[in-house]
This record gives sequence, C-alpha cells and structure tokens, in this order.
Amino acid sequence: MLKKHVFLIGFMGVGKTTNGKKLAQALNRKFIDLDETFVEQAGMSITDYFKQYGEEAFRIKERDILQNLSIPEAAIIATGGGAPCFFDNMEWMNKNGITLYLQIPTAALAKRLAASKRHKRPLIQDLSEEEIFEFINERMRVRHPFYAKAHHHINVIDLDIDALIKNLDL
Repeated sequence: MLKKHVFLIGFMGVGKTTNGKKLAQALNRKFIDLDETFVEQAGMSITDYFKQYGEEAFRIKERDILQNLSIPEAAIIATGGGAPCFFDNMEWMNKNGITLYLQIPTAALAKRLAASKRHKRPLIQDLSEEEIFEFINERMRVRHPFYAKAHHHINVIDLDIDALIKNLDL
C-alpha cells in the first residue's frame, strides 16, 4: 500500500501528466496536476497569469499550492517543469513523498514539444523546433542539479507502468 505521495518531476512535455494518470489508475490513487490546480485557484490560464503577473509571482503561487495541498490520502502529483527548481520545493517534495524524475533525450523532447504546439506553454510558444532544442539544453543546465536530487530517475521511452511499480516497490 502506497503510504507517501509520489511527485513526478521533469521538463515540460516529458509526460508527467500522462504517466501520472496511468500510475494513479494502476495504484487506485488520486491524480493531481499542479498546473491544473494552479489554473483553478488563479482563475486564469498559466499563460495569462505569466502575462499579467510575471514568472516570479507565478513561482511563488506555484510553491504555495504545492506546499499547502490538502490531500488526506497519498496521491500521484505531477508538478510543473520548473517547480523543483525554485525555493525549497525539491527538498520539500523529497521530505514529503517519493520523487520520480521523468526524462527522455533532448531531441525527442524537442520534437514532442514542437508537435504539441505551444499555446499551453508560454515559455516556448514563439520558438521553432531548433530554438526549442536550444531552450531545453539551456534550461536543463540550470534545472538538472535540482532534478538529479529525485529519489528515482525514470526514462519514459517505452515506460511500463506495472514494471515501474514493481521496481519501485510502490
């Protein structure tokens, strides 16, 4: 029986929501997407929030939502891509649950992000696929040290949720 929250971290587009829903279903647990929770609480899209208040205000509100979740049972929680990299969020998640760093090669991620188009992703909405590749590399130089603190590192290419559960003893 899963006793702790499972926090899914990783770069935008890596599959935190998709794999989080699969993991939650397999474990019969509640799934929470912090980006969706943000939109509900803010009353506007993340893109609009960025435009109106800026990234710093977004990161503060994101931290407040993460660290003040009121969930009676252990849940599967997908974070925003930058959430682990601000304030003490990564340390807080490691202390309050199990962290899984979902990752795929940069080229595959750039293709995925370019194909998904950017209307929901304010940081890359105006970039070409080549610029997205560079953006990922640039951001990963900063983010990787935070992501690397996760309890487990998971390659999501051909991820088998049942095998993941067995390997992690969830």
